Amino acid sequence: MFMKARISLYLLCFILCFACSKNGSKKGNDLVNETSPYLLQHAYNPVNWKAWNESSLEEAKEQNKLIVISIGYASCHWCHVMEEESFENDSIARIMNDNFINIKVDREERPDVDKVYMNAVQLMTGKGGWPLNCITLPDGRPVFGGTYFTKNQWSKILEDVSNLYKENPQKVEEYAQRVTEGIQTSELITLNKEEAVFKNKEIISAITLTKEQLDTINGGFKGAPKFPMSNTLDYLLRYQHHYNDPKIFKYIKTSLTKMAYGGIYDQIGGGFSRYSVDERWHIPHFEKMLYDNAQLVSIYSKAYLQDKNELYKNVVEGILGFVNEELSANNGAFYSSLDADSKNENDELEEGVFYSWTKQELKNLIKDYELFANYYNVNTTGFWEKDLYVLIRNQSNAEFAKKNKLTKKELKSKIANWKSILSIERNKRKKPNLDDKILTSWNALMLQGYVDAYKAFDQKEYLDKAVKIAEFLLQKQLRSDGGLNRNFKNGKSTINGYAEDYATVIQAFISLHEITLDEKWLILSKEIMEYTIIHFYDSTSGMFFYTSKDDPNLIARKTEVIDGVISSSNSIIGNSLFKLGHYFYDKKMTQISKQMLNNLKVEIIKNPLGYSNWLHLMMNFTQPFYEVAVVGENANTITKELYKSYLPNILISASNKDSELPLLEFKYIDGKTLIYVCVNGTCKLPLADISEAVKNIKRN
Repeated sequence: MFMKARISLYLLCFILCFACSKNGSKKGNDLVNETSPYLLQHAYNPVNWKAWNESSLEEAKEQNKLIVISIGYASCHWCHVMEEESFENDSIARIMNDNFINIKVDREERPDVDKVYMNAVQLMTGKGGWPLNCITLPDGRPVFGGTYFTKNQWSKILEDVSNLYKENPQKVEEYAQRVTEGIQTSELITLNKEEAVFKNKEIISAITLTKEQLDTINGGFKGAPKFPMSNTLDYLLRYQHHYNDPKIFKYIKTSLTKMAYGGIYDQIGGGFSRYSVDERWHIPHFEKMLYDNAQLVSIYSKAYLQDKNELYKNVVEGILGFVNEELSANNGAFYSSLDADSKNENDELEEGVFYSWTKQELKNLIKDYELFANYYNVNTTGFWEKDLYVLIRNQSNAEFAKKNKLTKKELKSKIANWKSILSIERNKRKKPNLDDKILTSWNALMLQGYVDAYKAFDQKEYLDKAVKIAEFLLQKQLRSDGGLNRNFKNGKSTINGYAEDYATVIQAFISLHEITLDEKWLILSKEIMEYTIIHFYDSTSGMFFYTSKDDPNLIARKTEVIDGVISSSNSIIGNSLFKLGHYFYDKKMTQISKQMLNNLKVEIIKNPLGYSNWLHLMMNFTQPFYEVAVVGENANTITKELYKSYLPNILISASNKDSELPLLEFKYIDGKTLIYVCVNGTCKLPLADISEAVKNIKRN
């Protein structure tokens, strides 16, 4: 990300106190009319910012002005830094206003724009991150790009590019055309017409390459910064289930434990920060994102089914406590993020000030300070910068209790007391800014998280939350034409949804059907998938575009296939097509899924870290996959029992009455509850004993 791209790690320790204050007496720019918290942060900059829309783009063409496209998001610390240094500077604003049309973009609202210009910057520099700053021709074709720039750097860039365009527009035009062609052809997927055959040895080959990048000491990938890559852990958990690899299982447990012990996890309020700046998960980059926490709920819940580690359960409870306390909206949905920065005692924005402590503060608050300091490493391990510390663990409660001659009960009581004291004290501080827009895809991930938590822990409140999110998406974000909107803010649903919105909602609705037995969620998932095929599917490549055919054209129409911190829209769609094909005996959906995987097969095996969720799909084709139908008055009880085991290679359809769903049709027998274990629609003899059904699945 940015710190890989532009700023060395040590600078993070020096650049801290940058204000984001706005002068209410100043005349606002066009952003005052926007709803995005990120855009509103820049509404009173002296830069004459405009939002991304047809009017702004047309103005650039009419005036023959270059465009500055500056992309970021509300919780982005370095976006705030560049705003303070450059965009609130009158002299730089003058250069920008005189020579450019200046457009601010919230990457979370408009990921389509972000993907195009991130691709451009990566092609031009080999790097990327946020803030993303790209200078383009009046028609949007890029001529220069980068991430964070100091005030002096940015000033020189603006003047140099502006002068070059005035003096030699033909040269600029030629360069822009080459970059644009590169954007249009990069990541181009071609239809693989060879027979779609997937083999166990290909999975083994992928895992061998994956192992080379794993940090077996600290967890995660080797090096820093470290991101909690939930989809990689998910794929590895699935792999070790099928292939019984003790080294991989040990790695998974190491990663989940070290992340939970580290400063990246908020030891007081729960929830994870977006990444750590070091390789040990110790010092976080303090923003908290809904999408990270949603996916971490899922992976910790799944891991609990495998390992029954109480730590994992505590982490899930901590994350869900955080999102409910800090990100919960009244309508059942969840807001997007909390900022890394908050106001310090001097009323200046400072990174991490809400979460960090001085020794003296802690000594004044905690009576048994020495024991506390030992538990949370208020020492060189937990030291951040200046005189500030981040709370970090390095051993289990059982180990710590034994070492300090405490019972587990005594230690548990002390921890609860410490957390209570520090929580009360911390809440006296000014909280980080909240990005209160509601995004469809991130809420669908949160819905999935609640489903997975319910499967693992059987807590009714988790089920209730899942249903509530689903009803919000159904009532507010699903349009009458069958399409989805992406954004919800101030009571309004806006922005035509992207492939990731459709992908995550379909996935989550399928999962919700499995735990509620409510057929409407499965039927809805199929209907939304059919809409997605009509509006996003590219028959030429066999993949799905990121934008709908109804969206205005950008300089390139991208296809998202690489799994990052969130799995790619295509990989999620591919997995859901596989499931829906099995649920409804729909050969077309199954074939599209297989073709998508076949298109990327070579890349998946060569670069598995970028295709974790695709490897899930590949294992669906290489390992036995079961359709489990449960029919009868005790169907709910049976399905709950099924979820007590980690069974990643099944889908479940159940009903306590007669049903016309293909998997359930003609299987209901009055007075009996039967379990059918099927493969590709062919079912074994029905079973009444849940343990026998699980044994049949596990032994294969």
